[in-house]
Amino acid sequence: MTFSWRLCGAMALLAIASSLRSTASAQKIPDAPSAASPADALPAESAPVTVFPHSNTSRFFAAGQTNIIFQADPAFHSPYQGVNSFINRGEYKVSLIGTLYLGMQIRKNPRTETDFLLDFESAGGRGLSEALGIAGFTNLDVVRNPNLGSKPYLARVQLRQTIGLTNKMVEADRGVFNLATLVPERRFEIRAGKMSLPDTLDINSIGTDSHLQFMNWTVDNNGAWDYAADTRGYTYGVVTEYDDKQWSARYVLALMPTVANGIDLDWALRRASGQNVEFESRLPFLRSKGGEERRSVVRLLGYANHAHMGLYRDAINAYLNGTDAVPDITAHERDSEVKYGFGLNAEQELSKDLRVFGRIGWNEGQHESFAYTEVDQTFETGGDFAGSRWHRPLDKIGLAFVTNAIKHDHQEYLKLGGHGFILGDGNLSYGREDILEGYYNLHAWRGFFYAFDTQFIDHPGYNTARGPVIVFSVRSHIDF
Repeated sequence: MTFSWRLCGAMALLAIASSLRSTASAQKIPDAPSAASPADALPAESAPVTVFPHSNTSRFFAAGQTNIIFQADPAFHSPYQGVNSFINRGEYKVSLIGTLYLGMQIRKNPRTETDFLLDFESAGGRGLSEALGIAGFTNLDVVRNPNLGSKPYLARVQLRQTIGLTNKMVEADRGVFNLATLVPERRFEIRAGKMSLPDTLDINSIGTDSHLQFMNWTVDNNGAWDYAADTRGYTYGVVTEYDDKQWSARYVLALMPTVANGIDLDWALRRASGQNVEFESRLPFLRSKGGEERRSVVRLLGYANHAHMGLYRDAINAYLNGTDAVPDITAHERDSEVKYGFGLNAEQELSKDLRVFGRIGWNEGQHESFAYTEVDQTFETGGDFAGSRWHRPLDKIGLAFVTNAIKHDHQEYLKLGGHGFILGDGNLSYGREDILEGYYNLHAWRGFFYAFDTQFIDHPGYNTARGPVIVFSVRSHIDF
């Protein structure tokens, strides 16, 4: 599988042409019933949302997606800049990510299902300012090391085993991470192989997917969760999960990178590992006037990372006593240091079309930010609204606000001129990094979607001397 800018440009043009044809047809056809085929007569909710239909009965599964994001920002106030600053002169960048999802049901028995999953991916383009200078960066698709190039790589390869504890079956959506359409109501699931931890943990149906929802790192994920991953966001691990009717519990053991934001993973589990636990409750809190339950989900997450990390305080002291010319946390790293934290994630359906969600995150903040981004505390709230009222039920409007913070030692380290793997203006006048993001996601035809997104970032990189920054985005997404 290969991806090129020429191919993606052609797909984008095809998407535009298809949507224009669809729009023109809609303008010509009256609202009165017509002699449409049965497929055309299906309501919008039942129309396929992929370019090609997928079988629910075959042992084999194949799907794909392409996501292209154009982002631009105008010039903004900045009295000074450092090597890790968000560039203030204004710029534009395009990112591209394409994925091929493959799967096979090795054992096709709902109670003891065994799935094999294999994904290939290509990530190209670049982020604004090379994805530096903002802790809640504006594009989750961007690889933080652009020197890796766009050569396709193995993103996921894993076995998924279901162990049913009851004969009572419930329906499940067949997709890229699950091939079964029926699963036991009470079951164990074990997954092992290469994965991304947000595939399993901290999931939120309103704020998780940068391809159809928000784009910001700390809106789609809990920014204070420094989850185990290489610079592309993947790791090797084992997931053990128990699912019951109204609750689930998960434990994940995963490999940590050898250095902060590194591409290489440390396979010595005695020295380095990421351990994660999550409890999920699906007890309904609200009901409609007719007595129908409204979907409610609450997830509580805890993690502890063991890795070759440093303490901000050690780097500060070495600089102040003259040992180091500049604060450098990488000069004071030690094996088996522990960074830990917690997260709360909730979502609530208020009506058929309106949903709200929120996240709270905290980590101890004394050890260096190592794998995800430089956030020690985060608070987020937002929601989305479907377009049923204007006869576009697959369209969505989303709005979210997130405020991020770092602890005192982290602040002091940046103020004295230290650099993390994302931040470092050379100085710091500290303030919380506040982000407001809104989008409109438009369903054009089958698997073609377009989105228009705006992000307002106040105090980029926690620096009150710089900004605010406004980032405008246009996204083209295709599900095959």
